[in-house]
Amino acid sequence: MAKTAPAKNAAKTVKAPKGPATPISVPDKVSGPKKVHVHYLTRVEGHGNIVVDVEADGRVSTCRWEVPEAPRFFEAMLIGRDYKDVHHIVSRICGICAIGHQLASLQATEDALNINVSEQTHILRRLALHAENLQSHLLHIAYLVLPDLMGVDSILPLAATHKDAVLQFIAARRVSNEFSRLICGRTTHPQRMTPGGFTMFPSTEQLQALRGTLTGAMLNLDFAVDFFAGIMDKFPQFERPTEYIGLVSPAEYAMYWGEIGSTKDERRPVRQYRNMTREYMIPTSTAKWTKNQEESYMVGALARFNLNAEHLLPKAAAAAKKLGLKKGCTNPYLITIAQLVECVHTVEESLQLVDELLVRGIRDEAPAKASIAAGRGAGAVEVPRGILFHAYEYDEHGRIFQADCVIPTNQNHGNIQKDLEALAPKLSGLSEKEMELKLSMLVRAYDPCISCSAHCIDARGLAEEQRSMVRFNYK
Repeated sequence: MAKTAPAKNAAKTVKAPKGPATPISVPDKVSGPKKVHVHYLTRVEGHGNIVVDVEADGRVSTCRWEVPEAPRFFEAMLIGRDYKDVHHIVSRICGICAIGHQLASLQATEDALNINVSEQTHILRRLALHAENLQSHLLHIAYLVLPDLMGVDSILPLAATHKDAVLQFIAARRVSNEFSRLICGRTTHPQRMTPGGFTMFPSTEQLQALRGTLTGAMLNLDFAVDFFAGIMDKFPQFERPTEYIGLVSPAEYAMYWGEIGSTKDERRPVRQYRNMTREYMIPTSTAKWTKNQEESYMVGALARFNLNAEHLLPKAAAAAKKLGLKKGCTNPYLITIAQLVECVHTVEESLQLVDELLVRGIRDEAPAKASIAAGRGAGAVEVPRGILFHAYEYDEHGRIFQADCVIPTNQNHGNIQKDLEALAPKLSGLSEKEMELKLSMLVRAYDPCISCSAHCIDARGLAEEQRSMVRFNYK
């Protein structure tokens, strides 16, 4: 098992450097015109552009979030595939959310083919999802966002100026990698999960070792919470209320199971996801965008927090309080802080789940069998960037003939655009370099997985026979 940083490091008083708060307000003077054209934004996954033009009088004439990533056709790849292969294919949609894609896929397949899995399978799958969220959140918090807050280009300079903090983050993320490997067989693109259950199980000894490792990781996270509590004034002050959508449950902080909830709409079962996502296309994006009650909505850690904060476990609730994060927060820059709170919740709940497995005793059980018949089903889990939907329709041979995957980042694209539109006029008096930093930080706060979201092309204008991207011939 991976070793965590010594407990004595976690107990040190965190001395994070103080700096002036960074309020965003309408400037008194504008020295324009200005152009902020960020092509291929750094420290995000995939290709995204920020295009902002400010006229000499301070008017923002152009403000655009572009997604130029080459489209990927994973839904098309699934056509004609056997139900036993689907979850392995879709895990390749993303190297960061591979576990989440498998889980949503397995839920959809099991819903369509009437497969009922055991309670042990549910517990192990929850642990797998927690491992992935911890893995991804820590990558985003420490490696992608923290450099902006500390005024450097990457985490490498921080290894010299803030060595203790960097070592704590590295140790915590090492735990998440080992956590994923132990439950799923690998740190990414998991191999052990299958329709109806698992093909291999962790041993009692491995679970006991995992419990000790997670207990140590909590000390690393205590350090991280204290560290970020000392630099909260470095987050820009920007508020824009929006609609927040995510899984909800009356009994828990919903991540693995629940209904679709919204701060501005009624709850719906997962099968009705299209009534909430309402996907559409725009000319400057190879990814579909979404909207529901408002012009855009947010998914992800802050949306989950705003929908489920009262269900946080005690340590996570205490972390939120220390960080000053309150339900109803509308500052998108604080998505990162919501992710840190979720890291604490993840480890806290994972310890409970491991204890439950140890009390029950791990059983080497065969996967539940499918009833092969025509059917349709949908699945949804909360992956690091928000709620993920998979929906499939199977034929009587257990082969897919229709598939739909709605990615969290494509649900966030519209909200990123609306945030940029609200923010850019407030920055027009700053230098181009300062504007670029604040706008880039805003997009990075969403932790977008842009490649995963690029699932379409604009086929309008083509002849009808040319629009069919996939043709499946039954033999």
